[in-house]
Order: sequence, then structure tokens, then C-alpha cells
Amino acid sequence: MKLRGKTALITGATGTIGNAIARAFAQEGCNMILSGSSKSKTEALRENFNFRGPVKISVIRADVSDKKSLQRLFKKITKDFKSIDILVTAAGTYGAIGTIEQIEPEEWMEAIEVNLLGTFMTIKYALPLLRKSAQAKIITFAGGGEGALASRSSYATSKSGVLRMIETLANEITPIDINAISPGLVVSGLVDELLKAGSERLGKQMYAEALKQKRGVVESVQPEKVAVLAVFLASSKSNGISGKNLSVVRDTWQDLPKHKKELMESDVYTIRRIKPKDRGYDW
Repeated sequence: MKLRGKTALITGATGTIGNAIARAFAQEGCNMILSGSSKSKTEALRENFNFRGPVKISVIRADVSDKKSLQRLFKKITKDFKSIDILVTAAGTYGAIGTIEQIEPEEWMEAIEVNLLGTFMTIKYALPLLRKSAQAKIITFAGGGEGALASRSSYATSKSGVLRMIETLANEITPIDINAISPGLVVSGLVDELLKAGSERLGKQMYAEALKQKRGVVESVQPEKVAVLAVFLASSKSNGISGKNLSVVRDTWQDLPKHKKELMESDVYTIRRIKPKDRGYDW
């Protein structure tokens, strides 16, 4: 078992990806604190993760966008756990969907508060417990592909912010390893958010694509594949790899331990400004 004896906190454990990661971690012998913002879904975790054996599982409801809620979460965790070895910030939302002309500033802030500020606060308040681990790991989530996302500027901006944040924190919180996962197209509650927004806000083409995703017409990424990458980043195999954004479907991340020196001395798997010479121009 790759994570035997480790303790992980997973926010967003009620979601499709967070739930898959929790199950994979349990199979690898990891003790876990599972958290979600929905009262009913969080309560359901108690039944769904009723494992027999040495794995210890606690379930605590928390809203990652609420400072006081997170502080209560970590106060409860500290009572039962001396340290945390792995932090997975899987809580996320698409937030406001629509063009800049359709969205009010208050709506636009929702994804920023959950995806970006929520990730920042969760890491901040987890650090005292993570510092007590011999080799702590933090796994965050990017996403949104590799380009612009029309009608989803709040989501795209929040995830871009996460990427620059983890690259910065990789230099601040050593020796803790912190990385992001870009899961690809996973049919989850986020797809339901797109469909709920409707074609007027999302756009007819994007709405049609979301509908195909929901119906399984287009190929999607199984959440279990995301969990396999999460296990790799949580395990000792990824020691020393930090500040990177890894794609579940595009990157041969399994081979990264062989290229660790080159990887960490380069800007591979990071956000960078593309300059003319990078594209063969002489201006």
C-alpha cells in the first residue's frame, strides 16, 4: 500500500473527483478526513466510507469559501490528528456562467471565492499540521483546458490563479511538495452547472457539447484515472516534484521521477508568457 500510515484531508470529497480520490486513498491504506459543503452529501459520506480494517476515516462538514468554517474544521481535526501528510483541495465550482455583459460582479466572485480563495485558505490553515509531517504533499486542481473559456471567465480566472499560486508556494513552503492536477473532461456536477445555466448564457455550441458530455456521447475521463495521478502525487514516488500542473490525459507523468532534475530546473508544466521567439518569429 502506497499511502499506508498516512493521513489525508480531502475537501470536496462529496464531488465526483474528490470521492474517487478518497476511495483510491482508502485502498492504499490512508487515514482520511473527508469534507464537503453540502450537509446531506457530507452525511452520506459516513455511510459510503464505512470501511472495515485499520483505516481511520472522519467526516466533517466545511465551506472552503468561509474563513470561520475552515477554522472550525481545523480546530476539530487538531483534536483527533497530530499531523496531516496529504492535503487534497478538490472543492470547486464553475460559478457564474455567461459573458461579462451578462454577469454581475457579485456572481463573478463565486468561483474566485471557492476555487482560488478557498484553496488559499485551506492550504494556509492546514500548514501547521502539514509541517509536522516528514514529507507533506498538497494536491490542488486546475482545469479548464489550455486556452480561453468563453462564458466561463470566473472559473478560468480562478483556476489560472491557482496555478500561479502553487508555483509561488512551491518556493515558500519547502520541503512540502505542492502540485496541481488538470483532470480533463470528467462528467461531474460541474457539467450539471453548465446545463443549468442554459444555452443563452453558455452559448449554443458550448451547451450542445455539455449535453453530449452528460449523455456520454463524447469520450470523457473516468474519475478513477484522476485518482491514480493523485495517488502518485501523494506518494513518495513524487518526492521533490513541486510547483507543477500535470494533466491526467496529456502528460506522461508516470515517467517524471526519471526526469526530476530537468523538470525542476525548467519551466515545464507551468504558466508562462509566450514570446515571439518561442514561435519562430524574429520580432
